[in-house]
Amino acid sequence: MSENKKFQALSAPKGVPDYVPPVSATFLAVRDEFVRQAHLAGYQHIELPVFEDTNLFARGVGESTDVVSKEMYTFADRGDRSVTLRPEGTAGVMRAVIEHNLDRGQLPVKLNYYGPFFRYERPQAGRYRQLQQVGIEAIGVDDPALDAEVIALADRSYRSLGLRDFRLELTSLGDDTCRPAYREALQKFLFDLPLDEETRRRAEINPLRVLDDKRPEVREMTADAPLMKDHLSAEAREHFETVTGLLDDMGVPYVINPRMVRGLDYYTKTTFEFVHDGLGAQSGIGGGGRYDGLMGQLGGQDLSGIGYGLGVDRTVLALEAEGVVLDGTERRVDVYGVAMGAEAKRRMALLIDELRSNGVACDMAYGDRGLKGAMKGADRAGARLALVLGDQELADGNVSVKNMADQSQQPVPLAEVVTAVRAALSV
Repeated sequence: MSENKKFQALSAPKGVPDYVPPVSATFLAVRDEFVRQAHLAGYQHIELPVFEDTNLFARGVGESTDVVSKEMYTFADRGDRSVTLRPEGTAGVMRAVIEHNLDRGQLPVKLNYYGPFFRYERPQAGRYRQLQQVGIEAIGVDDPALDAEVIALADRSYRSLGLRDFRLELTSLGDDTCRPAYREALQKFLFDLPLDEETRRRAEINPLRVLDDKRPEVREMTADAPLMKDHLSAEAREHFETVTGLLDDMGVPYVINPRMVRGLDYYTKTTFEFVHDGLGAQSGIGGGGRYDGLMGQLGGQDLSGIGYGLGVDRTVLALEAEGVVLDGTERRVDVYGVAMGAEAKRRMALLIDELRSNGVACDMAYGDRGLKGAMKGADRAGARLALVLGDQELADGNVSVKNMADQSQQPVPLAEVVTAVRAALSV
């Protein structure tokens, strides 16, 4: 066997994206801005396990959902315990809140998390088997003002990145006082349809899931299905009207979508999704809603909650679709060192290290590249300043500081470079 055939090149698992430069800079900028906005609203970080007991998701997400029935990465560990790579974040947050008694203090408990989640889906643009999300959860208070805060925060997170061509779709899925009667009315309608066996079984477990079916023939059959908005209790209707009124006052635009069904069973009352038509079939870039019965279902207090998950992957694609380039994502460092000669390289390495210790992002040219090639490196790094050091500069005790924007340069004494660079970057 030849050396070339001995080892085959490896690639990432199907449906798992790599983020490499320069796109990785946009990925980080999106994720970090989502987190920053959450922290501005008082949400604190929680670090969740990547895998959990399978029962957490079966009970919390819902056995009738595609997530649980078809898409989870579930396996037995060495102790023959069934564990699952997390397909979403809310159930894990609720488990942690209950386990660590976070609900025994001031309410609402406001938590923020981010990271990879895993679903065995058919890969396509925007639909990955490892998806990246930033989420928040506000637990313990059933207040429509909190619903409005969560929705407005998601809207602000997208707009702070420069996204504009998206819409917020909103509905109410009712509460325990009106959902049973609506469930009965919807099932009566569905059971009169010529549904296939799997869809009929889904209608028996959770009839709302049938309204989420994307097959054209099912959508046609359910076009006249009863809608939750026409069966809301007075309390649920008042809650929803208060939420929409607050959003109006905040200037958050939305459209009512009475047929919206999120992909998770725990949603109640306010439910929402952000949609970007520039992404094609996978148009949802984030969403969430209220889940008032989830905590009790997982063995905790019967407290309400609301949250969202914002898709980092799809937001990156939405930015590309709109042609939005985030500030700073094309800049790897602020300062780039170019040294000619062995002694100059030694001094430059020390200078670069000193600048980094003073909080300046910088790099330098390595190897035996000439001045022209090294300056191209400064351009590619997006540096604002280039530091040039050669035999003449060493003899004079200076470094030549070059402004990459206007190509102007001036000598600066070696002992004053850090001060001069920080001053120039502050402008």
